[in-house]
Amino acid sequence: MHIIVGLGNPGPKYANMRHNLGFMAIDSLAENSVWKSECKAETQKTQIAGKDILLAKPQTFMNLSGESVQALMTFYKVKPENLLVFSDDINLACGKMRIRPNGSAGGQNGLKNIIEHIGQNFARVRIGAGQCPPNWELINWVLSPINKDDKPLCDEAIGKVKNLCEVYLTKGVEMTQNLFNG
Repeated sequence: MHIIVGLGNPGPKYANMRHNLGFMAIDSLAENSVWKSECKAETQKTQIAGKDILLAKPQTFMNLSGESVQALMTFYKVKPENLLVFSDDINLACGKMRIRPNGSAGGQNGLKNIIEHIGQNFARVRIGAGQCPPNWELINWVLSPINKDDKPLCDEAIGKVKNLCEVYLTKGVEMTQNLFNG
């Protein structure tokens, strides 16, 4: 089994905000709107590329995502190499995606908390949220709704998530990087 996690903040208040691009990625993979609550996450089982997948959206708020991810990995006996995490990234332009096989948090607090709980040897996909404009507080930027100019770019990236996951699960991270890092 593989676990594919999307990072975000729970509740309708945060639904269309830049910080919830990870949740949007997971929602694009969900087969239905029925989610199960377990290990401080909403989960749904599915198949992608013939592989059993657990989709997960931690409900701990972004900065504590590692608690939920670690609990799910322990419960389902999943190793870090079978974990893929989607998150927003303010250092990427809207619509851009970047997959990495491992590494640092790059300033993303949800990734930082996962690394604190399980280490950094898991694949992650960063989805561009756009750079924080001058005179904006970073927290206000990531918790702002995606504006009408950026929405088509973000929607385009989210539209590529299923294909990215299929390539990742069948061809590996290097091929996925070649096709999707932009």
